[in-house]
Amino acid sequence: MSCTPDNQFRNGLLDFQRNYLDRPTFLLMTMLPRKGLLAIAVVVDVALQTDGRPISAKTLATRHGLPPRHLDSVLRSLARDGILKGIRGPYGGYELARERRGVTANDILRAADTVHEAGEEPNSELVAKVVLPALLVAEQEFGQALSRISLDDMVHRAALNGDGTGRHDSGVEPDVDL
Repeated sequence: MSCTPDNQFRNGLLDFQRNYLDRPTFLLMTMLPRKGLLAIAVVVDVALQTDGRPISAKTLATRHGLPPRHLDSVLRSLARDGILKGIRGPYGGYELARERRGVTANDILRAADTVHEAGEEPNSELVAKVVLPALLVAEQEFGQALSRISLDDMVHRAALNGDGTGRHDSGVEPDVDL
């Protein structure tokens, strides 16, 4: 078997594919929904915008290989919850509404409506008495871990990795303490 991206990562955890723009994409098996991963990526991308201008939804969609309509609800949710600020007008777009170090991955996921609060009771006694209690501790620990990951941490990681957005200069100095 050759060592090409197409067959190198077929171990079930990481899978190489090409998106509709013929860009390579990697699918990770993750506990986070796709919408949550996208929300975090978009907020990091906006945080990397250092020229003082808002970044348009169309530009964000292009960078993340999506049609613009797929981002609309995510961007509106992030703006409504004060993670991003929407700027109207011909040179409008999105910018951060708060300082990077004051935003966590958990904040972003909650704002993007990917974390569900307690809702209706399950109809299954097995789910209610066994499955939910068994998973509750893990969910709480996962939420706490996400709360320790700041947007500032992710921006510094992006700077170390060439920012991942296709831009060559993010304007962010890498922090070697990650």
